[in-house]
Amino acid sequence: MIVLASLGMDGASRSDEGDRFAVPRRDMLRAVQMDVARNREVLGRPELSLPVANALATVPRHEFVPHTYRSRAYENRPLPIGLGQTISQPTIVALMTDLMDLAPGDTVLEVGTGSGYQAAILSEVLTSGYVHTIEIVTDLAHTARLRLGALGYDNVEVHEGDGYAGLPDHAPFDGIMVTAAADEVPRPLLDQLAPGARLIMPVGPHGETQWLTVMEKSGDGQLTRRRVLAVRFVPMTGEIEER
Repeated sequence: MIVLASLGMDGASRSDEGDRFAVPRRDMLRAVQMDVARNREVLGRPELSLPVANALATVPRHEFVPHTYRSRAYENRPLPIGLGQTISQPTIVALMTDLMDLAPGDTVLEVGTGSGYQAAILSEVLTSGYVHTIEIVTDLAHTARLRLGALGYDNVEVHEGDGYAGLPDHAPFDGIMVTAAADEVPRPLLDQLAPGARLIMPVGPHGETQWLTVMEKSGDGQLTRRRVLAVRFVPMTGEIEER
């Protein structure tokens, strides 16, 4: 079983703004904003929305990486978190969150909790909304649940299970984010997407070019697809792996 001490959770509150990571966190946000400006066609504008930028400036990424990587927690790059999984590059986290076009009070589903960092970002953006996040790896789900609770993210619920099936009992969702790649978008997730909402997911074979893909459902249930950025993610596991 992974324990919190080995993954960077030392009991600090996310309100501790005087910590030594304040400057690196601002530098990370600056690097992300430069990336976004260079890829302005992805969002259709040259900068992040204010709620997403504020979330990146607030969430303590160092609490979501192993202690051995704490000094590198605010580099604009993915980092390993154990069990063959990674915490995504901050630029990708920011773009995926902004592309969902969320509003305070929305209810969203994240598939692939990992360390819990993306769920924390969503929590900050949604404020009065709610994040359901599902993780198939038991140790990761357990640790993320403890970490998010200790940091005070009380509008996030971590579920353990196969994200391919989503969470039909909590649907429909005002946004769905999948943080692992597959050859196709799972049909159950599209069925759980509310009219007017978006699903964001990397689509493509493992080890080859994948495309960050936006699926949007119209008011009458029609789906449109848009490829926005070449990416590389760990593969989705569970039922989709067996198909």
